[in-house]
Amino acid sequence: MSDIALVCGSAGSLGQALVAAFLERGDRVVAVERTPVESDTVGVVTEAVDLTSPDEVEALWERLDARGERPRWVVNAVGGFRSATLAATEPEEFRLLVDVNLATTIWSCRAAARRLGEGCAILNVGSRSAFEGGAGAAVYSVTKAAVARLTEVLADELSKQKIRVNAILPSVIDTPANRASMSADALRNAVPPAQIAAVAGFLLSDAAAPITGAVLPVYGWA
Repeated sequence: MSDIALVCGSAGSLGQALVAAFLERGDRVVAVERTPVESDTVGVVTEAVDLTSPDEVEALWERLDARGERPRWVVNAVGGFRSATLAATEPEEFRLLVDVNLATTIWSCRAAARRLGEGCAILNVGSRSAFEGGAGAAVYSVTKAAVARLTEVLADELSKQKIRVNAILPSVIDTPANRASMSADALRNAVPPAQIAAVAGFLLSDAAAPITGAVLPVYGWA
């Protein structure tokens, strides 16, 4: 029987690459986005969920429970970027980044932790700027640093149940949006989403059984 992968943030370039990677190896996918496009791809079920809402996240898992679908792999790839120093950050921007980058991951991890069992794994998507640089993107960097620390804490919390929790840290990703907004020089070493998805797929597989609590760079030479 194939495993089920829950991809939170499935509509973005990285999310689409993650869905494709799981399908390629034979997993079934529950693709979650605030307003997902209906998919006729075999093996994909779409769910419309506001992942910043703990009630909506819990309702998603209750629907999965009712259908008898228990994800083995959970990846949290929701994120948003705003370029601003701390002094220039408005309260609305702060709340938005905390909700999108941190709350989505917290509520997803909380719901998963209540249901997953031995042999399952969670993967969170952080950012290189959680530990490096960050000038001009203060709140974004802080929220992504919180994702990294959450990963370490949850890995310890779930270790007795043998549920693994890891994170990856992308930097510049080679996406259409970045190609439209960044210089060729800035994109020279950008990493294709498919390569990042391949690393995610490894961490969400039995081949990575000894790995938990890792916060792994996936930015190559970017």
